Amino acid sequence: MTHESLFTQENIHKAAVAWKECLSIIKPEVPEGTFNSWFRPIKAIDVNDLTLKIQVPNSFFWEWIEGRYSKLLHKAVKNVLGHEARLDYVILEEKDSPAPYVESAPKSSRITISEEPSKASDYSESNLKPNYTFENFIKGEGNQLATAAAMAISENPGGTPFNPLFVYGGVGLGKTHLIQAAGNSIYGNFPEKKIKYISTEQFTIDFVDAIKKNMHNEFSNVYKNYDVLILDDIQHLIGKEKTQDLFFHIFNIFHQNKKQIIISSDKPPKDLKGLNDRLISRFNWGLTVDIQPPDLETRIAILSKKAESFGIMLSNDMVEYIANHITSNIRELEGCLIKILANVSLKSADISLEQVKRAVKEVSTAKRVNISIDVITRTVAEFFTIDEKKIRDKTRRQEIVHARQVAMYLSRTMTKSGLKNIGLHFGGRDHSTVIHACESVEKMLTDDPSFKDTLNDLKIKIELACS
Repeated sequence: MTHESLFTQENIHKAAVAWKECLSIIKPEVPEGTFNSWFRPIKAIDVNDLTLKIQVPNSFFWEWIEGRYSKLLHKAVKNVLGHEARLDYVILEEKDSPAPYVESAPKSSRITISEEPSKASDYSESNLKPNYTFENFIKGEGNQLATAAAMAISENPGGTPFNPLFVYGGVGLGKTHLIQAAGNSIYGNFPEKKIKYISTEQFTIDFVDAIKKNMHNEFSNVYKNYDVLILDDIQHLIGKEKTQDLFFHIFNIFHQNKKQIIISSDKPPKDLKGLNDRLISRFNWGLTVDIQPPDLETRIAILSKKAESFGIMLSNDMVEYIANHITSNIRELEGCLIKILANVSLKSADISLEQVKRAVKEVSTAKRVNISIDVITRTVAEFFTIDEKKIRDKTRRQEIVHARQVAMYLSRTMTKSGLKNIGLHFGGRDHSTVIHACESVEKMLTDDPSFKDTLNDLKIKIELACS
């Protein structure tokens, strides 16, 4: 159900005409880049004699445009609709984000409407975000199997071998989006099913509150009534024995009744030390699948789609620059776009490659982790399937020399260590050996462009190992 369906087609057409007139007033007053980034993404969706409703992509967009261009917007609306005209914002936003009715300025307001299936009351109880769908989830090599499994259970929840579906991966890789997309797809296919998405932290908080109120049984009974349970970040159950016991009980009921369970975690079940063995055993009853950091092509696709949703116009060079320099996760790609959006709007200027580079540098500095030479050496050894000790040995075997040179180069570029210190870490070699190694790797990058992807993959693995 789209936002437009809430309004009559006649009013949508009238709103579009009115907004087009408003844009003709606004365009000469702002730089072209500002107009393209801030005003073109806005859609007019309803109008009456005194109120024009316009839809913006998200709260961030609303805050910026209302903060900087409020007077200009109200001037345009009053010129088109009259002195008493009012401007209302409709924000396409997550369902569970706080969105009160806010008087953003005289004669204007902010309201939030989310896309909902027809059974709005049932859907709202699910806690699912309507914008988390398979359609806007960017699929790549790193999430291919997880996506296929999520799609399979959405066609037959509880009826596939993938029960539970256990999805794991690092921070910001799209786990929450994917498991909620499965929930939204299940609801679309089976609107009669009751679905519950909840973070493990909130599940624990609710359980503790139920204990305080002596409502333990009531809490458990509520969950028994659901057909699909989606629990996010299961690692937060570690150390919470009573909550683990409760979830174990709920899990058994779901599984026995062929109800679907979907779980996310930052680690695979075997690495969740401190979690009850009987729970880990049950997690292995279904399918465990990981999500890897996105490759270059997937990062480019993600950036392009998110830039479009933010109303940012980026050239191919800009997108490729960001994708090549922010490699670890999707959340940081989004953070970079928000930084660009903020910088450009503050200066009311067109987006330049220099501004993009500055934003990337700021985001990269903010997320920098403490990377050590030992972690680099261990990760390189694992990547090339070589014994870590051999990288430090005096051997001249070609495959080991290659791995050693790569490790030295990454130690030089990813840490603040000097040449002498790096040499000491690799069997007491001198600084000239480190210089030669770095030069050799740079030559490989020039001679073989595909080697750049290998280095990027290694950098991602090193950053994840240090995060």
